[in-house]
Amino acid sequence: MAKVCDITGKRPRVGNNVSHANNKSKRRFYPNLHKKTFYVPEEDAWITLKVCSKALKTINKNGITAVLKKAQDNGMIVIR
Repeated sequence: MAKVCDITGKRPRVGNNVSHANNKSKRRFYPNLHKKTFYVPEEDAWITLKVCSKALKTINKNGITAVLKKAQDNGMIVIR
């Protein structure tokens, strides 16, 4: 399962673990993803998306239809 947000496109980032002795070792920062099911009234259908917390806040603010349209315009999601 790819750790990529369907709406924003957030992906894992790379950084360092830094110890008290300032030793550095590689690590990954994963996005805070949730698998959620949304009802789209225009299509009368339920869709399941992997979304990050920021995308959930955006969906709550603007509505699922507006967010899906914007994500489709940006090329993040394909709606049939």
